[in-house]
Amino acid sequence: MNYTNSELMVVAAARELDNDDSVLVGIGKPNLACNVAKRTHAPDLRMVYESGTIGSNPSSPPLSIGDPVLASGSVSIEPMRNSFNYHLQAGRLDVGFLGGAQIDKYGNINSTVIGDYDDPTVRLPGSGGACEIAGHVDRTLIVTPHSARRFPEAVDFVTSPGYVDGRRGREELGLSGGPEAVITDLAVCRFDDGGEMYVDALHPTTTREEVRAATGWEIPFADDYGRTSEPTDEEVRLIREELDPDGLYTDRE
Repeated sequence: MNYTNSELMVVAAARELDNDDSVLVGIGKPNLACNVAKRTHAPDLRMVYESGTIGSNPSSPPLSIGDPVLASGSVSIEPMRNSFNYHLQAGRLDVGFLGGAQIDKYGNINSTVIGDYDDPTVRLPGSGGACEIAGHVDRTLIVTPHSARRFPEAVDFVTSPGYVDGRRGREELGLSGGPEAVITDLAVCRFDDGGEMYVDALHPTTTREEVRAATGWEIPFADDYGRTSEPTDEEVRLIREELDPDGLYTDRE
């Protein structure tokens, strides 16, 4: 079955999730990824949304974290502060999904400004809960398009810390965990022992040259880098028929 780049990103992200994970889910592709995982290899996956819905089981794509569809079938509905205080900051969540305007070689994320903070070219929405997520989950998954503008060597502003300037930099801030994978429309990237991003797998039709051209530094490739496994027919069917039939998040015409 044919698939779009967005569907491939969703499936690649879904495969990063384990059956017993508790996940702080975002809207869009992260939501689809969690639901693909839950309907395939991770039926016991626990989905938590910032709005306070715990153990959600949305029957249709939510348009925001306040969408009522998240409440239907959830285990509990709690104040938003509980999502952060009791679940996130207490270390009860395994995985968090993040994105941003810029992601650098150490997995730091910028969603605050482009340019100088005091006189920016663009002022962005800011952190929201992203900094808290980056600091308190065990594993961060970043899902984003791949372009040189989005992947500079150093972000203009660190909204959400990755490995800062290396894994020791994160440790010095008293933070455990950190980014585990960056899933783009070209590749799946991971982080080496020093905390620097490298290409672990290219998507089926992607070339090394395309990734180099879309990255703002000389990103290294794993010696044994592979190819991302294509989505199965069942995974594509789930996305198209059950999870995102209108193609809101998967770029289908």
